[in-house]
Parts: sequence; C-alpha cells; structure tokens
Amino acid sequence: MLLVAILMLSFGEELWARFLPKYLEVLGAGAWGVAAYGTLKELLDAVYQYPGGWLTDRLGRRSALVVFTLLAAGGYALYLIAPDWRWILAGTFLVAGASSLTLPTIFAVIGDSLPQTRRAMGFGVQSLWKRVPIIVAPPLGGALIAGLGLAAGMRVGLAVTILLALLAVVVVRRHYRETAPAPEAVPLRFRDVWRTMDRRLRRLLLSDCLARLAEGIPSVFVVLYVVNVLRADLLRFGWLTSVQMAAAILLYIPVARLADRGNRKPFVLATFVFFALFPLAVISAGAGMWLVGAFVIAGLREIGEPARKALIVDLAAPQARGRAVGMYYLIRGLVVFPASILGGYLYVINPKTPFIVASLVGAAGAALYAFWGPADTVRA
Repeated sequence: MLLVAILMLSFGEELWARFLPKYLEVLGAGAWGVAAYGTLKELLDAVYQYPGGWLTDRLGRRSALVVFTLLAAGGYALYLIAPDWRWILAGTFLVAGASSLTLPTIFAVIGDSLPQTRRAMGFGVQSLWKRVPIIVAPPLGGALIAGLGLAAGMRVGLAVTILLALLAVVVVRRHYRETAPAPEAVPLRFRDVWRTMDRRLRRLLLSDCLARLAEGIPSVFVVLYVVNVLRADLLRFGWLTSVQMAAAILLYIPVARLADRGNRKPFVLATFVFFALFPLAVISAGAGMWLVGAFVIAGLREIGEPARKALIVDLAAPQARGRAVGMYYLIRGLVVFPASILGGYLYVINPKTPFIVASLVGAAGAALYAFWGPADTVRA
C-alpha cells in the first residue's frame, strides 16, 4: 500500500513540477526569484529530514505518512491559487512534506520490512515504482500547458495532485499495517545519532554531498537552458524527462540485484560519475538528437541509488532508523542548499557557466569516492 501512495503522489507532482521554474517566470519571478525558489527547496529538503525521521520513529510510520501528505496537499493548494511568485515560496514550506519529511519514513519502512540481502532490491522496486509516472506525467503536463497555456495548464495539474494526495491518505489509513520495532528504552539524542554513525557512511556522505552539489547548481536552470537557450518547447522538454526516467527504470532491478549479491562500490561510483557528466552533456548537445543522449546520461545518474540507499539503512540502528536517515540527509541538504543561489549567480554571468562548474564539482566527488570509498561498503 505504501507503493500505491507513492505512485499517486509522484504522478500528481510530475504533471507540473518540471515546469515550475517557467511558472515562476509567468508569476513575475526573474532569475534570482527562480534561484530563491531552488535554494528554499534545497534548504527545506535539508532541515525537514531530521524532524521527519524523529516523527517517523515517535508517531509510527503510518501516522507520519498521513500527516506529511496532508501538509503537502495544503502546499499544492497555495500553488494553485497563487497570484504572485512569492506565494510559491510560501507553499513550498508545505509541499516539502511530500518529499523531505516522508523520505526517512520510506527508508524506515523498507528497512523494517526487508533483510539486508534484499534491501537494494527493495529500494530498486521503490524507485522504479516512484519513477514510472515520470515517463507518463511530464508529457501529459506539457500537453496540458500547450493546450491551455502555462498558467491554466499548471493549475489543472495542481488540482489533480491535490485529489491524488487525499486519495493517498485514504489508502495509507485503511491498508498500511505498522511493522516498526518499538522505540528504544533510552531515546538517542541528536548528537548521539551522529556519534554512532558508521565511518564508512560518513565517507559516502562526503562524496554524496559533492555529487548533489553538481546536481543542484544547474538544477532549476536546466528547463530554462533547454527552452530559452536551445529553443526547445515545453512539450519536448516533457518528453526528454520521460527519456531520462526510462533510462533509469530499465536498470533499477538488474543493478539492484547485482548490488545485493556483490560489491556495491562500482554502482555507487558510476552514479557519481554520471552526476559529473550530465551538465557537460547538456551544454555540449545543442538542440538536436544529442540532447536526447544528454538526458539518457541524466537517467544513468540513478544507477547506484538502490545500493546507496540500502547501505544507509544497513548501517542505521533499527530503533533509530528514521533519525539516522534524517541526519544523513540533513547534513547533505545543508551542504547542498546554497547551490541554486550559486547557480543563479553563474547563470547571470553566462547560461553555460553553472553547468561547467557543476561538472567540475561532480568530478571531485567521484574521484574522492573512487580513492577513499571502501572496497565493499556492505560487507567490509
């Protein structure tokens, strides 16, 4: 039932999420306004992680999912009625509940339900299920925008998302059965969770921070570069997003199976390498078919995600699993959240500059993991 709820929320958000930077422009935001949105989103993705993990451990998985989804629905409603781009910033405080607050909950549910030798596969299935709608929804969202105009098409997509979020709440309340272990007798404090974090996990975290900086610096400007610089329309951008997700989905299950059976390092390293390659691929591709290849590379960034997520869960104490996951993503998010502001500064200088800088940062993260990452991050 968790997978059904994930499918609903993912489909709804993907109708409009990729086009939100253009929606901000329509509502009056300039490049700095778009950068402010990206920075706020990254900041909330960071600071919401630990509270999300704490509530997951204290309320239980089901109650946490219900509360977080209802918060997100309130944010979608603010997006829907927004007369000005600043309302989007306000709504983002609530919309982040669908992704940031629930992420530790989803990790904890998979960790509770599956043994270590099947967790990469579990995350592969979860990631596959979440991303299947991304093949279908962005082209549908692009078609809505093409037919109704940007503002009207976005609002139709948001109305559908609100409905799907409420349906997801009903599904979770009626059908999800709690499998979490009882909370520990002496609750771990914030600093205790950090002190008990495995050293291998800290090394992974450092490389992951650099890889996500490489993603975050140009992230909100990808759609602007493709549409404004390369002169592709939004419908084509929706199809490019589908290509990206298809490339990721085709590899999730076979790679996850291999990661559960053997050394996980090559798959995690491949992920970091593709994070470094994607920005360069976008600005080197032009508007032709090579641009499709760039978005295939974007999809390949997901190749090691099941292995990386499984590792995080493996190294977290079961009674504090939500908090351990929350701390990992809190630290990563705090490092990454200024990336969009940096990207905005670089984009104003030259639209290609944030992509070049991002590629260099990603290369540093991949090199660090190649030389410093453990030979076998699960069984070492």
